[in-house]
Amino acid sequence: MELNEEQRILVTGGTGSFGQAFVKRILSLYPRIRRLVIFSRDELKQFEMSQKYSEQEYPGIRYFLGDIRDRDRIRRALHKIDIVIHAAALKQVPAAEYNPIEFIRTNVLGSENLIQACLDTQVKQVIALSTDKAAAPVNLYGATKLCSDKLFVAANNITGRDLIFSIVRYGNVMGSRGSVIPFFLHKRKEGILPITDPNMTRFNITLSESVDMVIWAIQNSQGGEIFVPRIPSYRITDVAEAVDPNCKQVIVGVRPGEKIHEELITASDSYTTVHLGAYFAILPTQGHSSITNYISKTNADLVPPGFSYNSGNNDQFLTVAELRHLIRRHIDNDFLV
Repeated sequence: MELNEEQRILVTGGTGSFGQAFVKRILSLYPRIRRLVIFSRDELKQFEMSQKYSEQEYPGIRYFLGDIRDRDRIRRALHKIDIVIHAAALKQVPAAEYNPIEFIRTNVLGSENLIQACLDTQVKQVIALSTDKAAAPVNLYGATKLCSDKLFVAANNITGRDLIFSIVRYGNVMGSRGSVIPFFLHKRKEGILPITDPNMTRFNITLSESVDMVIWAIQNSQGGEIFVPRIPSYRITDVAEAVDPNCKQVIVGVRPGEKIHEELITASDSYTTVHLGAYFAILPTQGHSSITNYISKTNADLVPPGFSYNSGNNDQFLTVAELRHLIRRHIDNDFLV
């Protein structure tokens, strides 16, 4: 779909890390956008965000309090909306292990509420945000996001009109709330950085890159894809070294539900995965003909059978120097020396 100032966009979880970065980008591109709705349940964050992006300066912006667990409220928010970016989720792995039903209610049932509300209104396109933890999940959070992914892919089978659902799946967002780098930056003053496992690796993407990817998906999705970016990995020990080489690294053990390495594409996905340059797309398993049609439309290439995309065997790893540069550039902090 073409992205322009005539579009009417709603962002669930619009006051979160991604939501705020996305809104900032859209308003920089289209300050007179027709409608940009920030849908979230946090009134304080909406108030704080409205101080930066007021309706007086940006006439199309709206702040809409609501929870994706409430289907009626979502349906009301979606009135005359063209594009939905679904970023609302509970995402802390340990919290999910302790409070599984709360994650199910938000990440799974909330996604289903959004799908049904989009089907009931005039929404034309939905882009849902996923995570590397949804590929071969070993924790409850990943399992809920895999269920969510499946719901959005399957929703394309029942639209009955000009409405498409697609997904973007990427790794850890550098500097997002609750992630390892802000945690290390805070802990370095104690002189000790806790390391879960010295072999642990993760994918890395900046907030700016995640916004780039969602905008690309809006403009290029056909419906049903799970888009995956080609992004570098990092070693957790290198992150600790980048934050402070003088800190002692103490091994504390893997937390419940954590992997040593994360996957974005599993070997089982390879048979329906295509390469699109800077991105991969895992296509719906609806037969070889649909994959052939997709390839002919997009000039994509099938990946080799058995291909997997794993943070541990990735061919791109960030060095300590590169990590320090990224931290300085993308994370607001007073700790890094």
